[in-house]
Amino acid sequence: MKLLGNNITTRFWAVWIRNWIVYLRTWKINFLPPILEPILYIAAFGVGFRLLVPEIKFHGIEMTYVQFIAPALIAVSVMNSSFFETTYSSFVRMYYQKTFDAIMSAPVSVQEVITGEIIWGTARSVMTAAVMIVVLSFFGLVPWPEAFWLLPAAVLGGFAFSAIGMMFTGMIPNIELFNLPVFLFITPMFLFGGTFFPMDGMPLWAKIVAGTMPLTHIVNLCREICCGSVLGRDAIIAVGYLVVFSAVFYPLALFTMKKRLIK
Repeated sequence: MKLLGNNITTRFWAVWIRNWIVYLRTWKINFLPPILEPILYIAAFGVGFRLLVPEIKFHGIEMTYVQFIAPALIAVSVMNSSFFETTYSSFVRMYYQKTFDAIMSAPVSVQEVITGEIIWGTARSVMTAAVMIVVLSFFGLVPWPEAFWLLPAAVLGGFAFSAIGMMFTGMIPNIELFNLPVFLFITPMFLFGGTFFPMDGMPLWAKIVAGTMPLTHIVNLCREICCGSVLGRDAIIAVGYLVVFSAVFYPLALFTMKKRLIK
């Protein structure tokens, strides 16, 4: 079945299934980070910041600091799981394990391999987000049934970061140089994307810069959902941004990876 062009069909699901089978061999270890990470953050910020920041306002709603950062933790997990899956993990499969070469010996195109990798990175982000939602629910930090909307948000964010991660994989010559996009792209978003403090008090130029970061919009989307504003202004802007972002970087990921793999 033709999907996105002459070289992309539903065969990309074979790549996804291959990664899923491999993942099942170590799923217990892979599930530990999304279980322990929110607990550690809540313990650290809940105890350490409880007196320094007794409450915080977001869109006129008063909440504790832990309630403020809980949706952002889900957004960060979406970013990390999808981005690192399509950078480090995909690079290992491509360069060291030669998995891509083996797959392409079958009737699967380069575009289908890359699409399968991006969809797999998206799935990893959704699985990680789902585990974190369950954990945060035990602390009363995620409202229900609104929390179900966090999974489509994870799909949007996961696809966006999987696509740009795969683009970097097509550009970077060796695995050590992934430190550059992590340091110059991921870390600034983690610190200044509205994760740990509201952007209302930031200068205008900083708000504009933050508005160009995909993590900012995933954080806004998750936070709006947790505040019960599924169709709020920030949520609608975030969805539009992530759709456009994905529409730009998915073709770029296909182009850079095809250029790298076919010589």
